[in-house]
Amino acid sequence: MASLLKGVRAATAGLLIAVFAVPLNLAAQTHVVSEAELQKATAAATQARQQNIETIQQFLSSPQANKALKTAHLDPQRVTQAVSQLDDQELANLASRANKAQADFAAGRLSDRDLIIILVAIAALILIIVAVR
Repeated sequence: MASLLKGVRAATAGLLIAVFAVPLNLAAQTHVVSEAELQKATAAATQARQQNIETIQQFLSSPQANKALKTAHLDPQRVTQAVSQLDDQELANLASRANKAQADFAAGRLSDRDLIIILVAIAALILIIVAVR
């Protein structure tokens, strides 16, 4: 009877080890997001960030922007360099504003004075954000 009890205990222990060990090993190898998807998402985020940086720098490098920044006693080169220090959300927001301002100016909805005000505001915002960090 004692050897039968030992056999049942050993079988139960073996069964419990098999039940709990196998799913844990399988779960450890199964990921919610694949590595390829992570790489695609990272590449897309990097590309979007670079595009936003280029949009803002292009907006700030226009002749009207240089004139506006110099009128406001801001160094255009310093403002342009500070753009890369912004986080992704700030870049996306400013790029959106820059695109809207350029479209409005091209459509004649903004005067030179309005564009200068927008440029100075964006430049000041960039410098403030960078200075706070």
